[in-house]
Amino acid sequence: MTTNQIIKYTSGILLAAGIIAAIPSCKKSLEIDPVSTFGPDYVFSNTGNAEKALISAYACLGGDAGYGIRLSMYYPLDNDEMMGQGATPYPDNERRDIAHYNVQPSNTQLPNPYAQLYAGVERSNLAIYYIPKMDMYNNGSASDKALLKRFYGEALALRAQFYFELIRNWGDVPAQFNPSAFEDNLFKPKTNRDSTYDHILADLAMAETLVPWRTEATQYTNERLSQGAIRALRARIALFRGGYALRSDATMKRDEANYKKYYQIARDECSAIMARSDHRLNASYQSVWKDYICQHKQEPNGEILWEVGMSGGNSSLGDSKLGYYNGPRYNGTGNGALTVLPTYFYSFDRNDTRRDVMCAPYDISPGPVLVARTLQSMVDGKFRRDWTTQLTSAAQYFGTNWPIVRYSDVLLMFAEADNEINGSPTAAAITAFETVRKRAFGAAAIGTTPTDKAGFFTAIVNERSWELGGEGIRKYDLLRWNMLKTKLDEAKARMTAMYQRLRYNNETTPVDYSTLPTTIYYKPSLPAPLTFYTTTSFYDATVTPAPAGYTAVSWVGTGINTTILTYFAVAFTPGKSELMPFPQNQIDVNPNLVQNPGY
Repeated sequence: MTTNQIIKYTSGILLAAGIIAAIPSCKKSLEIDPVSTFGPDYVFSNTGNAEKALISAYACLGGDAGYGIRLSMYYPLDNDEMMGQGATPYPDNERRDIAHYNVQPSNTQLPNPYAQLYAGVERSNLAIYYIPKMDMYNNGSASDKALLKRFYGEALALRAQFYFELIRNWGDVPAQFNPSAFEDNLFKPKTNRDSTYDHILADLAMAETLVPWRTEATQYTNERLSQGAIRALRARIALFRGGYALRSDATMKRDEANYKKYYQIARDECSAIMARSDHRLNASYQSVWKDYICQHKQEPNGEILWEVGMSGGNSSLGDSKLGYYNGPRYNGTGNGALTVLPTYFYSFDRNDTRRDVMCAPYDISPGPVLVARTLQSMVDGKFRRDWTTQLTSAAQYFGTNWPIVRYSDVLLMFAEADNEINGSPTAAAITAFETVRKRAFGAAAIGTTPTDKAGFFTAIVNERSWELGGEGIRKYDLLRWNMLKTKLDEAKARMTAMYQRLRYNNETTPVDYSTLPTTIYYKPSLPAPLTFYTTTSFYDATVTPAPAGYTAVSWVGTGINTTILTYFAVAFTPGKSELMPFPQNQIDVNPNLVQNPGY
């Protein structure tokens, strides 16, 4: 939520095609008043009311059933970066079962997100249907016509995002592109995802021609779609269209004959963004999170192309639990529910500044004072509450926005697509890749960038994990590369070698975990980085005797086995777990909807 730009929306708009019950959303720049119950002739009679209809679609992105927690912190786990909530009760027919791939159709955390995504589709469909039919769309003033075309483009892009989220979680899903009132049959069977992808890719191509770039828009906020955000979204969806996916025969496949066509779309869209100055990296990786996202301020360089605006106000409908459900706890409050895998922590180069942004090895006691966590209980740190103004709050909602796409993702998508198309990375791909790494390492050496196709792809796989960790991307990347099972198994093997203090040899460059410390020492500190006994404490053998004035915390040991490996992706089943089951209530009411493989 961007300070001084956000207000709540609580509007109910009755359209002939259905009811839009707008849950709280945002943007002070719009200054929108509530609207009572009206039909489409009223709602779509002027730009102000048309915008309210559009905002009601944006509203379906936030809250508990959206990116406030379910879509951001339940569904993207487990992966080789983090584990969802472990411990008992497990199984729970709830969030733990989702994270560890034990999800059943009756899981209580499936129906609401599924329904809210389709509510977003319906609200988008209403705007898409009615806005071009407005008299002002073709006959209004130049400013009115430009504004309505922008709204139309935003609605097309929002519908694409809702369908993209449905597809990457459920695969082939029922798709309709008209308001429900104009459909003869609402009990639709699955639509082949390739057809849906092609439709929304075409929609996004249209939207690009209607929505202005960030620097050309009036009253710009990155909580609304700009042309750069739409192009980035189209690039992302194109990579998924060209990637692997679990099909109805329970096998992972991609469109071998045509997949490079979609990589070309991704490359072209990213190239168009890179050619302009609208979006650039912030010089500091930490600043993106500490100074802007956690402080509810708009990042000034356009690095965040699009983020979901949360309403604030401690509301399950439009707010977010970022920083409460995940991240360090304060005085026992908060969940600290997402665990950073020890192997992910140690995969970072020790000079990589992103490690200590992504990984938070502490909790916070009153004072405030930072107190170290054990290695096996380390939490993610990008949304940490000690970077917000909510440190001591007893509330569960902090109003923190969820970033959908950042400029570094654009650079890495470009590099990946370029490498795949050309059979090796061009100079432009290497430059894009190294731009991301140079920001991460500062003055330190970034190493040698591979120039062969396989080596560069491996570098991309790793770099996307280090750069985009904890942003709800990794699991889905691994799926489109057909690497999820491989990477989950590798993480388990690495953690087993780590807690047994062995050398991990199953790769080109072996890792020796036997030299890592079993105990490290630190001094509780004020809000600042923890003070460890040495700057290399994470890598040095355990110090003996214990240094005076320092507190011991358990580090590498069997706790990795008992607290992580007992639960981590424990029920993953190839040919099934790549998708979630449809909620049982949808199967019950729709006789034409066939459950996903294995459920």
